Amino acid sequence: MKLAIVGATGMVGTEMLEVINERGFKFDELFLVASKKSVGKIISFNGKDYSIIDLEKAAELKPDIAIFSAGGKTSSEWAPKFANKGTVVIDNSSAWRMDPSKKLIIPEINGDIIEETDKIIANPNCSTIQMLMILAPIHKKFGIKRVVVSTYQSITGTGVKAVKQLENEYKNIKGEMAYNYQIHQNAIPHCDDFTENGYTKEEMKLSNETQKILDKNINVSATAVRIPVVGGHSESVNLELNNSFEISEIKDLLSNSDGVIVKDNISNNEYPMPFFSKGKDEVFVGRIRRDFSIEKGLNLWIVADNLRKGAATNAVQIAEKITKNFF
Repeated sequence: MKLAIVGATGMVGTEMLEVINERGFKFDELFLVASKKSVGKIISFNGKDYSIIDLEKAAELKPDIAIFSAGGKTSSEWAPKFANKGTVVIDNSSAWRMDPSKKLIIPEINGDIIEETDKIIANPNCSTIQMLMILAPIHKKFGIKRVVVSTYQSITGTGVKAVKQLENEYKNIKGEMAYNYQIHQNAIPHCDDFTENGYTKEEMKLSNETQKILDKNINVSATAVRIPVVGGHSESVNLELNNSFEISEIKDLLSNSDGVIVKDNISNNEYPMPFFSKGKDEVFVGRIRRDFSIEKGLNLWIVADNLRKGAATNAVQIAEKITKNFF
């Protein structure tokens, strides 16, 4: 098993190595790949030093699996080159998610549709992953007609530059800006670029990817907000279901769903927060309550570490499924 991590020096790439180590993912050779400016840099992993190589050399080495987290432009150009050499590419960018010929995978939900012939597999958007981990079992039992979601997203979703901006602003230091505005003590209703319909790309990902993974008939309206938080993304989700339900049924259903932790004890002020999700692979759900303004309405509060299940962990889980089934 030859494994390559493309974008190994980035925030998600670094988290992937952590997840691989924690989960004991088995490989014989590991190639750490990054841009040419990082070539030759040494990264220590699991007691061994690895020298960063570039994409050209990595492709020549023909890894069995390559996990990409290097941006859409890089993935668009290089994923097919790796795939043509027989590598299975698991891509964390948005480059291939809505390509009808590519699978968009959350292992707990639709991992069984992966086939040996799939050479480029897309990892969904972080906000989509955590939302659908909760919505999938609900939809399967009760049916979901409509979703209204507001996200409160960690700066780590933007990257190292955003983390540095917040640190600088906290210390009252002028520096490079990842956002158009100050993020310290602020909330910016602008994640990714705006599209012609007035929604951002991040908001449209929640709609389009939900329909591709779960059901094309589910209508999703999203508002994505960036907040000065490091531990993970939070989502306020309002559902309109097709069938009647009891809150106890929802809680029991989610309590027995893989990768989900129900944290919902308001008498003890227990509910999901990024502070508790940081560094964890599970998706947390709480504030589970009926929406009394509509028939068959349900409110949820969903939190997960966007660098873990929202990116690195989901990609490694896909790799685990591939190795189990096809190697």
